[in-house]
Amino acid sequence: MAIHTPTRRDLLRWTGGGALAGLAAPLLGSCAGAPEEDSGSTSGGDDGGGSGGDFTVYWNAGHAYAAYDKVIAEFEEAHGVTVSFQKYQWDDLRTRLLSDFASGTVPDLVEEPGGWVQEFAISGDAVSLQQYVDSDGAEMGFPDDWQPRTISRNSYEGEVYGIQLHLTCMMLLYNRGMFDSAGVQPPTDWGSFLDVAEKLTGDGVHGFAMNQDDGYGWPWLLQNGVRYYDPDTKGLLVPHDAAAAALQFQADMAHKHGVSPVPTPGTDYSGPQKLLSAGRAAMIITGPWDLLPIAETSPDLDLGIAPALHEAEQSTVQAGTSLFVPAKAKSPDLAWDFIKRITALEVEVAATKEAGMLMPRLSWVQDPVVQENERYAAFAEGFAYAVDTSEKLRLTGKSGEINEQLFQTLYQDVVMNNTPATEALDRFLAAGQKVLAS
Repeated sequence: MAIHTPTRRDLLRWTGGGALAGLAAPLLGSCAGAPEEDSGSTSGGDDGGGSGGDFTVYWNAGHAYAAYDKVIAEFEEAHGVTVSFQKYQWDDLRTRLLSDFASGTVPDLVEEPGGWVQEFAISGDAVSLQQYVDSDGAEMGFPDDWQPRTISRNSYEGEVYGIQLHLTCMMLLYNRGMFDSAGVQPPTDWGSFLDVAEKLTGDGVHGFAMNQDDGYGWPWLLQNGVRYYDPDTKGLLVPHDAAAAALQFQADMAHKHGVSPVPTPGTDYSGPQKLLSAGRAAMIITGPWDLLPIAETSPDLDLGIAPALHEAEQSTVQAGTSLFVPAKAKSPDLAWDFIKRITALEVEVAATKEAGMLMPRLSWVQDPVVQENERYAAFAEGFAYAVDTSEKLRLTGKSGEINEQLFQTLYQDVVMNNTPATEALDRFLAAGQKVLAS
């Protein structure tokens, strides 16, 4: 399928005249919680969006906030429907969704971890929201009140297919008490990071804890100047030598320097957070989704948040979730109304106060709840250099297979199995080129 390259006119329309930069990346395990049993129907409701029946939503299990329960209750009362709010881990949600696409029985609305909107727009499984944006966008502040980087990632061939719900990034979280006791400062580059990690390792404590989720390997790749896909050369993980070095650096932390435990395979991304909370790791790289668990399990922990590291450049992963409507959804009008309600500024602020989640509205950044909170503000500052890792790759229509399967295998083979990075990378590149050519 031919891929449309956005024109300047497209960009101006998407951003209300603002400049458009590269945007938020998907993070497959970034906010997942434990899976929950399905509830209610998997059918969509009535035709076009009238009242009555079930309205089915697929959601991430870690994002079932009380602030959203309030929205659901008001939505049900307004439309006379029952919301079937089905919660999954990301991997389970994707499996269920692909099965639904194949069967033709789909939910009315889906929260996705970033990157699926364009993939499913290309495949014809997501419906364009442009008519709704043209009608209601100005009233809800879209796109003018959204971070410009969130518009292109949810658009395809000049039309909007998704609306950003959360906008996050990854930063370095550390135990200030351990740092003070060791007389060290937060690191700024890879050399100082390794030095600090070695000084803080010992007596049952690791200086750093890596994550088993491959998405957490991306800050290191970005900091070494690596990009996932080069549309000019059609190359993956370029430059290759920089990609191998970034992967090897991570493996060496566990297998050579011993400053991090070896990650174990699984679907639970919360292992490093638990080690930090328990005083068994001094540093982790993560996003705001871990702030609430840390506060709940270790309220006395003196938590510091440092900027992303420099190597070839200062960079980190920009993550966050979006909402889209499946092409065969039975109630697209209701879905749009739900989107408007759950992305309202007051709901964003309420969810931030409740769970520490970061949000995409520009007015959210300026809200006192954010500005007066050191931790929220620290993450918000990271937006300036956070990168959407798969922005170019998604437009090939092959990002799902490459990211969900091949890159995960590459990361785990190097970091967990200690396979030499160059060897594992060669296998990834060969398999990836076959996928791109298919």
